[in-house]
Amino acid sequence: MIEACIFLFGVVLGSFLNVLVDRIPRGEDVIWKPSHCEFCKKTLRWFELLPVVSFVLQRGRCLRCNRRLSFEYPVMELATAAGLFVLYTHASTNWFLVPLILIFCSFLVMGVIDYKHQILPDSLLLILFASILILAIPVSPALRFSHVLTAVAAGLAFLALWFFTRGKGLGFGDVKLVTLLGLLFGYPHTIIALYIAFLTGAGVGVILIMTHQARMKSRIAFGPFLIIGAVCAWIWGENILSWWMSLL
Repeated sequence: MIEACIFLFGVVLGSFLNVLVDRIPRGEDVIWKPSHCEFCKKTLRWFELLPVVSFVLQRGRCLRCNRRLSFEYPVMELATAAGLFVLYTHASTNWFLVPLILIFCSFLVMGVIDYKHQILPDSLLLILFASILILAIPVSPALRFSHVLTAVAAGLAFLALWFFTRGKGLGFGDVKLVTLLGLLFGYPHTIIALYIAFLTGAGVGVILIMTHQARMKSRIAFGPFLIIGAVCAWIWGENILSWWMSLL
């Protein structure tokens, strides 16, 4: 029963995250403005707003203009439900569950927005920062200090990279995100997250260039790779660290 409730809450929350992805880059209201078709601008009726179900029953098309809808909508809804289920089953206490959900949702929305628009909105970075502060409440002062030092070191390193590349290598939003990742993970998990981010980013960049979908001077959003690295460090950080140590 609880699993079904988590799934339903997850897909509904995922539907709201889709709203954030669509509206935050445009500066539109995310609460009161009625949902509408992006093509014909018609306000959606209640039966067109059912997460996942409406997309399936409508065969992925708007009922008014018959334009094809993006698969991003059901994928975001299902991914949110899956993420919430994993967090619920692995959270050590209920204290951690709410900030963990906020961090997960911030990662998800920022990753999609940066991929589509190459921006990391300050509003989402602030939510991420506040969630990290909540998680830090029961942490010892020594561990907090260690995480702050990691955040400062990571932030300064990326700030130098941003400065010397004149913003062409990465955006200032990436500097902010890396600083928050340092604050969240501390050392050495931040190193793991950055290593995976650079590795996956370079790999995808090479593939895009080889398939002529990008050129050497093309700008590719780095935020999604930072978030991929963060999630990998979050889930498999200890295993990766143990593997690294075994190689020494």
